Amino acid sequence: MKILIVASEATPFSKTGGLADVIGALPPALAQRGERVAVVLPGYRENVYPTPLRPAFRKLSIALGPGYTVDIEETTDRGVTWYFVFCPPLFDRDGLYGSGGRDHPDNAVRFAVFCRAALAVARHLFRPDIIHCHDWQAALAPVYIRHIFRGDPTFIASKILFTIHNLGYQGIFLPEVLPQIGLDSSVFTPRQMEFFGKLNLLKGAIYYSDAISTVSRSYAREIQTPELGFGLDLFLKTHARRVVGIVNGVDYADWSPENDDFIPRPFTVDDLSGKTACKRALMAEFGLASGNIDRPLIGIVSRLVPQKGFDLITQIAHELPHLHLSMAVLGSGDAAYQAVFQSLAAAYPDRFGVRIGYDNALAHKIEAGADMFLMPSHYEPCGLNQIYSLRYGTIPIVHATGGLNDTIDGETGFKFQEYSAVALLDAIRTALAAFRDREGWRTMMRQAMTRDFSWNVAAGEYSALYRELRAG
Repeated sequence: MKILIVASEATPFSKTGGLADVIGALPPALAQRGERVAVVLPGYRENVYPTPLRPAFRKLSIALGPGYTVDIEETTDRGVTWYFVFCPPLFDRDGLYGSGGRDHPDNAVRFAVFCRAALAVARHLFRPDIIHCHDWQAALAPVYIRHIFRGDPTFIASKILFTIHNLGYQGIFLPEVLPQIGLDSSVFTPRQMEFFGKLNLLKGAIYYSDAISTVSRSYAREIQTPELGFGLDLFLKTHARRVVGIVNGVDYADWSPENDDFIPRPFTVDDLSGKTACKRALMAEFGLASGNIDRPLIGIVSRLVPQKGFDLITQIAHELPHLHLSMAVLGSGDAAYQAVFQSLAAAYPDRFGVRIGYDNALAHKIEAGADMFLMPSHYEPCGLNQIYSLRYGTIPIVHATGGLNDTIDGETGFKFQEYSAVALLDAIRTALAAFRDREGWRTMMRQAMTRDFSWNVAAGEYSALYRELRAG
């Protein structure tokens, strides 16, 4: 099948978050399964291009707002054709979505032009069977196909899949932008794109797409609840039969203890001896007392924000020094949460270590050297670190939400159901007690390390969904 993927970022070209990792990995995995895959991305100032670009379409005219002229260039990498939309007035600027802590004020127009250019790719360069759009930046593509190009033979047989990576980001704008993005008031209704008096691009994509996917099965259910529906729960319930969940994959070429260049010693499920060497090195890196090598070492790699559960950790911080554990923390975020870990490290430097910021090499060392990985997120559409942890035999302690719930079970980790400090503390204590049974713990490590969350698995599920859509 011919699959056209439309998204706003992808590694190695551009990245602000997890979306880039997905779009960088899923298309090559689909290509390996025999699909013909192309991806459309914006040509940002910040992009990097590992392979040379070549012209694909010059001086494409897009009649939105004052009118824009777009150049499309392409490259081939990992069996995938990558198209880049160049429009200097819109994309030759600092930041993919904003700068200085603020969104670009013309983001609605920027990504409207991008979506129209992506449809031009479909019409002139790569006629697809499936158009797979991701997040609000690509949300206007389904709207334009069904509302403006509904009679175009390019799209009559095409099916549209729209993937929600995080419902907290919906592309909400004032209705005054409608004429600027080439739409009229007919779409501004509660059953289409109107959202509490504003225009909601993601809502429009949900309405006009043939199927909706999210990045885990649990999250597909959770976005239909008031707690995690961000105002779209009832709307999504009316479209529930079209909503499915597919867990993201991970790249084991980068995250695997057998071949990780960042860790001091490799190890495998059959030979765990290198794990102890990694733990010793990690403790030395954080200045933790070497005499505490037999204490369970809990790792954290995260943004320090409420969504990631740090409101709960703050509530139990006074209890942590009284538990038989050490902790290595890497992250940055809210100053109050940073201060909690800095205070613990100052008061108990032999047991608590913290690094503020992000360091990819250190993240690998934490995954390899820790005994447990703490990830108590309030909500987590998919999550990657808990999957990395499994591969390294680092047992996750997680809140049973979204992808955390789908990827961790009783054989591979510890989950708490109620989102509360008491439940979190109970889960940590349960894990610490289990750690004392060394043989049982090694069995759990081996169970974790053999779970397969590779992109090949996820791509297989997407291929099946594409064929189901194509079959009608």
